[in-house]
This record gives sequence, structure tokens and C-alpha cells, in this order.
Amino acid sequence: MSTSIGHSPLTRGVLLHINATTPTHSKSQFPFLLSLSIASAPPLRAVGRRAAASMSYDKQLAAAKKAASLAARLCQKVQKALLQSDVQTKSDRTPVTVADYGAQAVVSFILEKQFPSVPFSLVAEEDSGDLRKEESRETLHRITELVNETLASDETSDISPLSEEDVLITIDKGKSEGGPHGQHWVLDPIDGTKGFLRGDQYAIALALLDKGKVVLGVLACPNLPLTSIVRYDPSISDDKVGCLFLAQVNAGTYMQSLDGSLATKVHVSAIENPEEASFFESFEAAHSSHDLSSSIAKKLGVKAPPARIDSQAKYGALSRGDGAIYLRFPRKGYREKIWDHAAGCIVVAEAGGIVTDAGGNPLDFSKGRYLDLDTGIVVTNQKLMPKLLKAVQDSIKEK
Repeated sequence: MSTSIGHSPLTRGVLLHINATTPTHSKSQFPFLLSLSIASAPPLRAVGRRAAASMSYDKQLAAAKKAASLAARLCQKVQKALLQSDVQTKSDRTPVTVADYGAQAVVSFILEKQFPSVPFSLVAEEDSGDLRKEESRETLHRITELVNETLASDETSDISPLSEEDVLITIDKGKSEGGPHGQHWVLDPIDGTKGFLRGDQYAIALALLDKGKVVLGVLACPNLPLTSIVRYDPSISDDKVGCLFLAQVNAGTYMQSLDGSLATKVHVSAIENPEEASFFESFEAAHSSHDLSSSIAKKLGVKAPPARIDSQAKYGALSRGDGAIYLRFPRKGYREKIWDHAAGCIVVAEAGGIVTDAGGNPLDFSKGRYLDLDTGIVVTNQKLMPKLLKAVQDSIKEK
């Protein structure tokens, strides 16, 4: 994992002076401060013209960090004592838990409260339809309790408890259609619900669109180890878990532990030889064609077996160099939702990586709640992308 802390607007408000002769490895020892109320101290010198342009999103990033961290706290509590009654099947037959609804309510409430003077728009996965049914009354009561307990745990706020109707209304704030105009928050309250139910990887994925472009992203990954996921074995390892990835346009990607440790700047793998690359794919075969991924790996000469992980935790792991390639090829007819990729996309891009569709086109988040893609999603570093795209396109033609 490549890490350092540089002169970035993400560290605005922290008065640091790093001498040009300071060894690179020592820079990561400096504290990273992302205040929930951005300090008025002057920005670090020499941030550069491009980085300076991103400073206007500092407050949004701080709010996103707070919201995602609180949502992660709620999810961790539910996962530790998951009850069968906490799992429902939505009308589209996909699983949903009280944590999905609760996390969405927490994030929606925090973000709207942080910016009361601007129109609030949230594009999110869940809605209150199933919760308003008579048979869901007990579930709604449980969600409301979780939301209020989580909000009360935030010592920086004084919030009156929400009623059940308040919670339903807050969840439904996520019905925005997004689009190319204005600012829209994009949320997957639990990306990787099946992983969550297995006690495995999942992520709270939150991004902000400005005029159709992703300008910041936060990934809270409660079960992702702070060390490489590729070498991690939970049965024998006591490595600490719980990662938070923070990215802002033109400002880099940073990682810290969910409990608030020092943040370090991360970079994608610098591997140039595809034979040395390891790659990620979806855990669930229904989410991505493992056969097609295998064909691509064979063309590239990749020797390592794929690491199969749920959720956008893959984007986070790739951003810090755990693996070099992520491939996703969903079943024919499946439409990708923007909340499944917005946060992960900027986390990888600001760490030096590239995210495209199978045709090599950048992902377009300006068209509403869905992505219109050429076949699938391809993620890697800049040096590997040409060879990877060729292998992808050749394999698709053969199928």
C-alpha cells in the first residue's frame, strides 16, 4: 500500500510544514484533520491551481464523512446481533435489512441538517413503500429506535428524537432522479447486503454530483482490514478492520480507520506487467460473469486467482494497491445504478486509477439513477488499462 500525506486541500486547517528533504515514509506520521466544521485557518501553501478549485467541497466532504461514519456505526450494531426479523425481502425479491433503511435515514437526516439553506437532493436505493405496510410495523419501530440511538450517539449534535413518520419521510428524501444540473447526493446505504448478511464485506457508499460530475466520495467499509485484503485471513489474523476512504476532486484519496486514526494518502498499484497483477470481482456470480473475467485473466497471463469481494469495498481496496484490476460484467439486461459506483469511482480515480466501461468510455453519472454502459465496468491503473481493454474487448467478441 502506497501512502503519504501531501499538500492537499483535504488537509486544510492543519498547519503543517514538511521540508522538501523530509523522507517520504515519515510524512504519513503527520496527523490528518478533517474537521466537521472546517477551520478558518489559511490553506496550505502551494496547493496548486487545480487543487484550489476543489476547496469549495470541503464542507460537503466533512458532512459526508460524518454521515457515513454514523451510518457505519448503526450497521455494525445491527450486524453484531442480526435477528431474522431484521431481514426482509423487498418487492423486487432482493434482501433488505433494518440497517439498509436505518443507514439511509441517518445519512439523509445528517446531510439535510448540515446544509439547511440549499435545496436537498438525494439519489438513494431505498424507499419507504414496503415499510408503510401493516406487516412492517414492528420493523419500522426497530428502525426508528436504531436511528434515534445512532443520532444520539453523536456528541456534536443536539437532536430531538425522530418519530416513525419522520423516519419514513427522511428515507423517502432519497427519491431524487439526479441528472446533469445542480448538486445531488448519491447513496447506497449498504452496498453488498448479501455480504452484510454473511458477516463479510459491505460498504456505506456516499458521493456528491455537481452538474453530473462526481466531485467527492466516501466509502465506509466496516469489515475491511487496514492491511491488504488479499492477504487477510480473518480466521488466523487479528489485524484491525474498519476503513474509511475519502476522496475529493483534484485532491487525492485518503484512508483512515473508522475509529478516527491518522489518515494516509493512498495510490493504486503501479504494476505494469499484467502477469503480476491480481484482480477483484464480485463475490456473487449473479453480479458479474466469472467466466468472462477468467477468459480476460487468461489472455493477460494473470497467474493469481481472483479475489472475490462484495460491495464497493473492492474500489477502496484497489485504491490503496491491494490488487490492480477490478472487472464487473453483469448479466445481460441489467442496468447499473449510479449509487453502486459513484463513490468508488472517484475514490479510485483520485488515487491515480481509471474507471471505464468495457468500451473504454468514462462512466456518465449525469443521466439520472442509472448508468448506460457498454457491457461492463473495467478498473485498473493507467499503465495496465490499454492491455486490459484489449483483452476485455477480445474476450467479449469471442463470447
